[in-house]
Amino acid sequence: MASILDPSGELRSVVDDCVHCGFCLPACPTYQLWGEEMDSPRGRIHLIGQVLEGAEVSEAAASHLDRCLGCMACVPACPSGVRYDRLIEAARTWTEEPQPGAAPVPARSLRERAVRAAIFATFPYPKRLRLLAGPLRLAQRAGLDRRLRDSPTIRRAAPEVAAALQIAPPAARHHAPPEHIPAHWPRRAVVGMLTGCVQQVFFPGVNAATARVLAAEGCEVVIPTGQGCCGALSMHTGRATEAARFAKQAIAAFEDARVEVIVVNSAGCGSAMKEYAQLLKHEPDDGPGWAQRAAQASAKVRDLSEFLSELADGSDGPAAVRHPLPVKAVYHEACHLGYAQGVRRQPRDLLRAIPELELVEVGDGGTCCGSAGVYNLLQPEAAGELGTRKAAAIRATGASLVISANPGCSLQIAAALAAPGSAAAPDVVHIAEVLDASFRGISVAELTGGG
Repeated sequence: MASILDPSGELRSVVDDCVHCGFCLPACPTYQLWGEEMDSPRGRIHLIGQVLEGAEVSEAAASHLDRCLGCMACVPACPSGVRYDRLIEAARTWTEEPQPGAAPVPARSLRERAVRAAIFATFPYPKRLRLLAGPLRLAQRAGLDRRLRDSPTIRRAAPEVAAALQIAPPAARHHAPPEHIPAHWPRRAVVGMLTGCVQQVFFPGVNAATARVLAAEGCEVVIPTGQGCCGALSMHTGRATEAARFAKQAIAAFEDARVEVIVVNSAGCGSAMKEYAQLLKHEPDDGPGWAQRAAQASAKVRDLSEFLSELADGSDGPAAVRHPLPVKAVYHEACHLGYAQGVRRQPRDLLRAIPELELVEVGDGGTCCGSAGVYNLLQPEAAGELGTRKAAAIRATGASLVISANPGCSLQIAAALAAPGSAAAPDVVHIAEVLDASFRGISVAELTGGG
């Protein structure tokens, strides 16, 4: 049945695919936290179905939809193949971008609107985000960030601010990689590299390591200066119009670069870019032809681990020599890499190929760490509890190194491991940094900044 919110009937069809079997319940982090049916995928699908039939989006319904992490653990767990990701992203547009003629949705509070406005006026814009690094560094040096973060008044009146200060890393020195990095001979591919927003501001070393790793494996690396934000944060939060604008800018930048592959080292960004075709499918194909261009761009996107595995599986095999890295490490599987993109084997294979690196698994079934884009800023209490659970599961492995593939996860896990009263925390690094250390033959201490 078509509606204003679903003129093509596509969402209704997805809702009808759900047979309410309950296989999604144990996979859902928010259901694990609260045991509440409406905070499970099955419950949220029921709410979405009611709205499509004409029910208003009540304050309670909006709250249940907001509390979804969007981790997509339910998608591979579903025996019916329900595309819950399509449903939750569409449902979030109902509160962020209400459709004319649709039933009214409850207004967010002034504080909620201000927090969301601040996040989306800052995070997708690296230059603006970098401007905040100076004051953040001064606050960290003076200990002001800890006092504000731990203040009962701030935690009660502005929990989002306390959460932001909790996960904020030390400000990193900015050093943009060159636009072009030649391949180590022989050249095997010409690849474009996404620099990201949070990644390039807070983890510039990850981008530098990514470029070195790609070059060492025979790739000529092109970094388009006009790429901007990929739109992932906007897409996953229901700001579809904004996401489409960012996506078009990124597509055009990589088209101009004339690359064969677009390599992404952030799980959330890669997941979004692989969905460009879905995001822009209703764009008119006359003129710029965005629907077709989006599909072509999406087809080129590879996660770093995914692409390196493709090279390793090729006839020439890996090009770079792996030097020993004696460390016990745990790999944290980012939700938008493992669940959304299905990239699970490749990062583990790459890490196991490093001599003397002992890889162990986290014993929590791959439950989300609580980062989930900006979820840890918008839902700090739930995110904090998930972060605490993740930190405990990591500590139980006895690993001294945590390897991630997503900047948000790295921030969330590092903050949870460093919680007051905790023992010495394992170091958190990106998989690109681990591979780079092995390729260059540097020590674990140098990798983690301890030597």
